[in-house]
Amino acid sequence: MADRIPASEPVGLTAVIARLRDDGVSLIELSFVDNAGNVRVKAVPLERLAAATRFGVGASPCFETFTFDDVMVPGRYLGGPDGDLRLVPDVHRLVRLAALPGWAWAPADKFTQDGERFVGCQRAFAARQVRAAADLGLTASAAFEHEWVLGRDDTEDFVPAFDGPAYGQIRVEATAGYARELAAALHEQGLDVQQFHPEYALGQVELSVAASDPVAAADDAVLVRHTVRSVARRHGWRASFAPCLVPGGGGSGGHLHLSVHDEDGNLFAGGSGPHGLRPAGEAFLAGVLRELPALLAIGAGNPASFLRLKPSSWAGVWQVWGREAREAALRLITGTTGTEQWAANAEVKCFDATANPYLAVGAVLAAGLAGVREELRLPGEVTGDPAALDERARESAGIRRLPTNPAEAADALAASAVLADAMGPEMHDAMLTVRRAEAERFADADPEELVAATRWRW
Repeated sequence: MADRIPASEPVGLTAVIARLRDDGVSLIELSFVDNAGNVRVKAVPLERLAAATRFGVGASPCFETFTFDDVMVPGRYLGGPDGDLRLVPDVHRLVRLAALPGWAWAPADKFTQDGERFVGCQRAFAARQVRAAADLGLTASAAFEHEWVLGRDDTEDFVPAFDGPAYGQIRVEATAGYARELAAALHEQGLDVQQFHPEYALGQVELSVAASDPVAAADDAVLVRHTVRSVARRHGWRASFAPCLVPGGGGSGGHLHLSVHDEDGNLFAGGSGPHGLRPAGEAFLAGVLRELPALLAIGAGNPASFLRLKPSSWAGVWQVWGREAREAALRLITGTTGTEQWAANAEVKCFDATANPYLAVGAVLAAGLAGVREELRLPGEVTGDPAALDERARESAGIRRLPTNPAEAADALAASAVLADAMGPEMHDAMLTVRRAEAERFADADPEELVAATRWRW
């Protein structure tokens, strides 16, 4: 990923434009994700794509400190009404949108008007962590799980689009046509669907796609959710990735799966450590485990996220790890016998779709790489439900609850030297500005108010 706007248009762009024109594309959507997790866009006619790759498209830097509900709160370094950025599309990820006829999409990188990489570019942050891993001889693969709820499109309230038991065949019958069209659209856009199934909460389904490099995985997350919403509207439904649509009910997560390899293979398999962990793999997970309270501010720091983050709900509210432990925030998945080298991975269960996916993958990588450098070791794993233990037993076992509100999570991020160093002062402060502003403004909101404010934002 270049540190300056490229001096010439990408090789083969003329052929790409001609192919898109033949496919009926007339508009190109350029997207970036702000620190509150909202996807922002600028669009250009197809004929302007070449110019956009050379000179970018203007966008205000104010979005770096926009809260999720579009309130501008200037930070110490970023935000406010002044200045301009250039959004440069990554044409290597340019794809015709199967569910939006006449449109194509590409993720955008952010540069200054002088052509330098913008210090707040979240996509570049993820790419820096990939390079930091490479400096240690490591490569990572990542993927997000996507949980969402389908509601009727004729009301601002949430009315489930279908009924039926969790994981039930009745739900498949109700969503069969939608799922088939969605899978076909994703396949047409180059994404490899791994699984689709009805989930636990009202009107909820889940889909996963194949793992990719961390930056591509974040791109994929944006594209999957865009496609999910577009196909839902074709069926008279409205899709929401918000963490909670029914206070007290099940919520939607955005779990991050990650594996790390060196020249000898998967760090999470084939070793002599717990469940086959190799020393560097254990150190990586120990680094992630240590930073989980701070990571929560990035991966699930919205006020509504804490309506989902409840004990005994498989949301991962405990700062512990365990093999296939669904109440642990960090779950080790080893795969079935014979698949460990390609299947073993770690899942960060506490995240949801309010996260900027580039920040999520980058921050988890940064935390894990710090663990590798420091040769950290994991504490004992946890099994079962920590909520079933009394407070004294949890304290004795070293079981700690993750932050229970957005202000606590922001304080943990502020205290994290690892993430402050990885993000840099400008991005770190912008993230804190957003989370603290949201925490303050919604400190007295009741669950119904939070749900109403967030249900259709993601």
